[in-house]
Amino acid sequence: MSIAKLLFKRRYNKLQKDLKDPFLCQKRIFNYLISRAKNTKWGIDHSYKNINSIKDYKQQVPISTYEDLEPYILEILKGDKADVLWPGKINLFSKSSGTSSAKSKFIPVTKESLKSNHYKIGKDLLATYFNQVKRTKLLYGKSFALTGSRQNKEFGKNKYISDISVLLIKFLPWWVKLRRSPKFAIATLSEWETKIYKIAKVLSRQNILSFSGVPSWNLLLMKKVLELENKEDLHEVWPNFELFIHGGVSFSPYKSQFEKLFKSRAINYLEVYNASEGFFAFQDDLKRNDMLLSFNSAIFYEFLALEDLDNDNPQTCTIDEVEINKNYALVISTNSGLWRYMIGDTIKFTSLNPPRVIVSGRVKSFINAFGEELIIDNAEKALNRANDKHSTEIKEYTVAPVFMSENNTGRHQWLIEFNKAPKDLNQYINDLDRELKNLNSDYEAKRYNDMTLAMPELIIARDNLFYDWLKANNRLGGQYKVPRLKNDRQIIDDILRLN
Repeated sequence: MSIAKLLFKRRYNKLQKDLKDPFLCQKRIFNYLISRAKNTKWGIDHSYKNINSIKDYKQQVPISTYEDLEPYILEILKGDKADVLWPGKINLFSKSSGTSSAKSKFIPVTKESLKSNHYKIGKDLLATYFNQVKRTKLLYGKSFALTGSRQNKEFGKNKYISDISVLLIKFLPWWVKLRRSPKFAIATLSEWETKIYKIAKVLSRQNILSFSGVPSWNLLLMKKVLELENKEDLHEVWPNFELFIHGGVSFSPYKSQFEKLFKSRAINYLEVYNASEGFFAFQDDLKRNDMLLSFNSAIFYEFLALEDLDNDNPQTCTIDEVEINKNYALVISTNSGLWRYMIGDTIKFTSLNPPRVIVSGRVKSFINAFGEELIIDNAEKALNRANDKHSTEIKEYTVAPVFMSENNTGRHQWLIEFNKAPKDLNQYINDLDRELKNLNSDYEAKRYNDMTLAMPELIIARDNLFYDWLKANNRLGGQYKVPRLKNDRQIIDDILRLN
């Protein structure tokens, strides 16, 4: 056994030990976070010195959004002050898409959080993968991760601001950098179409064993490699390729397209739940479709039941109090200075021992225009079932309500760009509607006799419509995704103008 594999074996054994008591790990993390931050401005403002328990913490510190933390973040960005949200100066920020007021968010990132969360969980992921795939060659070639663009300098030279993906590869340990491709300068180019071409040229000449990133953008890159090499199977370009690590959107609509790119031999797929705010979960079992929550990596978790979201004083659960198959909004506290921060995602626990989850949607990604309470989990499952029945392939989609008028009931409008469209569009939308009814009783009730909600409408998007919309809005890049469900028509109407 190589030294590297031996180290990963030890890491796997440590993870199994931690799994015996996840709540104990969480309590240790909680005590560490409070102790380290008690003398920061945030800690003083919220009396961290008087916090002796998780109960105290919940009573003294309100659940926060970006708007709540923004004054502290701007103090760091503009004033270069230390000990504001976390001890010392914070010079790294992940810039992510806007808040409700359409501003960009600047999520603080510390080197401590990179090491104890992002990189630690990356090692745990590899440890569980090596434990399952005994003959893996992953350490004997190069890996590729699709990243965003380089530093944004709007707050001066002392601040490094970029996508979290750029920060992750910039500060990787040297021995990991040796195993990744391409070079940093090419990987982080800002002009997206040039970047795809240059990356494809470099990767097509190397022994690439794994990719990671958002499925849609990786498909685009892989197809460019096939085009440049005039091949039909990516194993002709990369004979040892074995793993695609994906996240950000549901993989189900894309899996069949990946399988067509690797015709001669199946590859492995692993899902991760990784964001600007932290690395939260990863698929630890290739035979399952859920992910192990990263309970032992410097993030303290709270879980807010979705039905309590609008309460004046919502009560959260800790990891020992959650229930299976219940939607929770995720609330985190981290060593990058995020405190009781609601990141906007919803999750469901599929298992308690070990704690495994699926991402069920976004707090703001739903349609409830008529009381139907449609969430992304419903939409994805119904869509996958309809696609299987009709042997269709979807490239992108978005859904929005068409509101009631004086003479018409409301309906949902599905804008779908197909790689392979259904032969019978009417039957396809009928089957999609039926599956939504099976999955969501509120939707079924509102659809009764078309009284409140009429049959959904299907609009076929022209080729590359969503790509052109992203390009027109300066959103080309591996970190940008098309919004799936919106409770208003702002996004879909903007896209339809280009159709």
